[in-house]
Amino acid sequence: MPKISAEKLSVGYGKQLIVDSMELVIPKSEITCIIGPNGCGKSTLLKTIARLLKPTVGSVLLDGQAIHKMPTKKVAQQIAILAQSPHTPEEMTVKDLVSYGRSPYQKGFGQLTAKDWEMIHWALEETNLLDFAERSVHSLSGGQRQRVWIAMALAQDTDVLLLDEPTTYLDLAHQLDVLQVLEKLNKKQNKTIVMVLHDLNHAARFSDFLVSIRDGKIVKSGTPKEVMTNEVLRSVFDIDAKIVHDPDTNKPACLSYHLI
Repeated sequence: MPKISAEKLSVGYGKQLIVDSMELVIPKSEITCIIGPNGCGKSTLLKTIARLLKPTVGSVLLDGQAIHKMPTKKVAQQIAILAQSPHTPEEMTVKDLVSYGRSPYQKGFGQLTAKDWEMIHWALEETNLLDFAERSVHSLSGGQRQRVWIAMALAQDTDVLLLDEPTTYLDLAHQLDVLQVLEKLNKKQNKTIVMVLHDLNHAARFSDFLVSIRDGKIVKSGTPKEVMTNEVLRSVFDIDAKIVHDPDTNKPACLSYHLI
């Protein structure tokens, strides 16, 4: 059984349909990247999977259960989402922000337990942030701040991580840093990771499964070799691309492209 699937899924804002009759399967314990042009429905799909948006028609299934019929706290114990450009309150420390990941497990007055602190410490360790625990999040670099948000999602202790453009506004080194952290979590912890990425080469390099979308519909899904083809990129992005084989990663890469 797939970890996440969508059946006849349509989602819209008012009368405007953004995701149209989509059938989707997200493999368990793999990294899935969603690619497509601006406004095609990538972020809307991710938010619907996270139960932040309600489908107009159809459903999202988590381990075979309709996610929009599940209790909110139960969903939060299974899925964590990192939205685009999250805002950090002034002067909040790294440790305090990461501790918010334990909210779905807190009862009563919300006092952190020994188990909570154990998970916070583990999340900081996995993202190489232990030395920054008492630092203000605002004092960190962009890449380090993004790792703090990933650590908060990790502290939530979910099987699934959803990330909407986690490398936006980061330089090349910090982009790789963030993506390699996610890759490590997938390999070591068997996390099911679903993320929206704009960089096609990063999407191909770090994913096991690619989903290409245009106008709210899936054009092609499959392995990077199946999706990163000139034919698919023409259909999705209106570009004529030269695809080559990267000998270092054994993945396809877009060497150059021009508009059709």
